[in-house]
Amino acid sequence: MSSDAMDFSHRADLSEWMDEPCSYEDFRGCLRDLSQVNYLTLAYRPTMHWLKQIARVRRGQTLHIVDVGCGGGDMLRRIEGWAVKEGVRVRLTGIDLNPHSARVAREFTAATSRIEWITGDAFSYAPQQPIDCIVSSLFTHHLPDAEIVRFLAWMERMAVRGWFINDLSRAKVPYYAFKVLATAAHWHRFVRNDGPISIRRAFSPEDWQRYLCAAEIGVSSISIESWKPARLCVSRVK
Repeated sequence: MSSDAMDFSHRADLSEWMDEPCSYEDFRGCLRDLSQVNYLTLAYRPTMHWLKQIARVRRGQTLHIVDVGCGGGDMLRRIEGWAVKEGVRVRLTGIDLNPHSARVAREFTAATSRIEWITGDAFSYAPQQPIDCIVSSLFTHHLPDAEIVRFLAWMERMAVRGWFINDLSRAKVPYYAFKVLATAAHWHRFVRNDGPISIRRAFSPEDWQRYLCAAEIGVSSISIESWKPARLCVSRVK
């Protein structure tokens, strides 16, 4: 499709290679390079900014933080490093439906880490102790609209302190910029293929307002905020 014909007015109905059956080696290579993408694009900042606000309010108490669609676990490793440095008490759980994810996350994580990696459906996760915060990063754009609404309602029901969605903004400039960056960096072929598709499957603020209404969550209690480059984040503090 030519650039003139490329339509960013709505979410594209496309699939990504990493969501299809693949070898462990390909999935591992994809997640390894995605962690470089996240580092170079400053993708951890929005989530960390939000968590630091929560931690200030709940100082001295243990926060159970669940990362849904955790992939290779780089977000939780960043959170764990911050918690150790700042003396914040946390219990960290990563959940991903892909059976390769927990294996990759354990391989990429230091043996001294206390992060728990779970393979399964987040909607079936029923911990004995309450979840304080639910976070996700580059997860929701993999879901169809109806599942996004279900995910919002589930987070609203399960998270005691709040939740944070860190995902992409659907726009032409980041779409073409990522193509150039991924080719120049020689990232894994999954990343080169899936990154632009992820942006086309991503969101506008109006999309999120519609999902929130469908999930019966008052928009007035929600923050929808853009972060450069090309991130659109949705959050709730209770």
